Amino acid sequence: MNTSKLNTIDAIMLILTIVVTHTILSLPRNILLVTKSASIINLIYVSIITILIAYLIFRLMKNFSGLDLVDISEYLGGKKLKTIMGIIYIVYFLISSSILLRNFCESLKIIYYPITQIKFIILLFIVALCMANRLDFSATIKTNSLILPFVLASMIFLFFANMNKFVPERIFPILGDGVFNTFGWGLINIASFGGISYLYFLPPLLNEPQKMKKISLISMGITAIYLILCVSTLLFMFSFFLDTNEITPLYNATRYIEFGNFFQRLESIFLLFWILAVACYMSIVSKFSMKIFQKITKIENKKELIDIFGFLIFAISITPKNFAISEKYETEIYPYLVIGIVFVLSISILILANLYKRRKKSVQKEEQHV
Repeated sequence: MNTSKLNTIDAIMLILTIVVTHTILSLPRNILLVTKSASIINLIYVSIITILIAYLIFRLMKNFSGLDLVDISEYLGGKKLKTIMGIIYIVYFLISSSILLRNFCESLKIIYYPITQIKFIILLFIVALCMANRLDFSATIKTNSLILPFVLASMIFLFFANMNKFVPERIFPILGDGVFNTFGWGLINIASFGGISYLYFLPPLLNEPQKMKKISLISMGITAIYLILCVSTLLFMFSFFLDTNEITPLYNATRYIEFGNFFQRLESIFLLFWILAVACYMSIVSKFSMKIFQKITKIENKKELIDIFGFLIFAISITPKNFAISEKYETEIYPYLVIGIVFVLSISILILANLYKRRKKSVQKEEQHV
């Protein structure tokens, strides 16, 4: 067994990290803003579609064993298409992670460090990021696999610990603003499954590539359950979150947990888990970005890239002048980037590559007959 590669559990945890980290901030609130009381039904509907898409991605990539999306792009359109797709994903990964880091640090500033400049809080994560990236890729993944179960368990605990405060009537009207808003416009919530983007880059990293189907379906299934629990917690507890500008609504839910006089104010424990999850997420995203960059530039030594990518993340993070601007990215731009890049563009590349390969085989067969 190659210890430098990922096993099935590590791969599933890696994909879940992307969704979990975005959920910590505004993702559940954004879902509620779109579909309101119909959010649970909408998530079930969107989850089924996403699981089918994950299976489609597996089927399309199965014909290119051991290759990732960048390699398949090169097969389809040569080095030019390979470079274009590589740059698109590097920009997508860096901007999304940088803005998420900025928003998370904004929440830390409000909760614990109101008089500290935001750039110093961000800088602490960047220093940790650069230090973590000097370790092997497998070390980051193993650390993530140790931390993420605690984050998942904390969210499950958050749901059940607050059940006595739930108001089930908030699920009505069941279809929210109507059938079209739930099943038509509500399809935009498919962007909540942004972790699916990492399926495109997993095959070369897997110890057992034949388990790609299992990884795809299980990760999307757990993501669906996790999102439903998080959205249900907010929907049943805080109807005002439909219109609020709260940065971390789930943090507010943790403040309601009480178990007698000795177990109160548990939000600090949740925040600790979330800080660790964000740190792992940033390390994973930057390492994938560096791997893609190395692939399209043929640079072998990653050490010279670590500080450069750390600086890029820092620069992008401090670019928005205030939280309102960075939040606009999360609510109005990020969903369309996920849909456009992850679902439309990438799947189109895979479909075209499969058609090209089939055509190439048919031409070869004809030449053999001749």
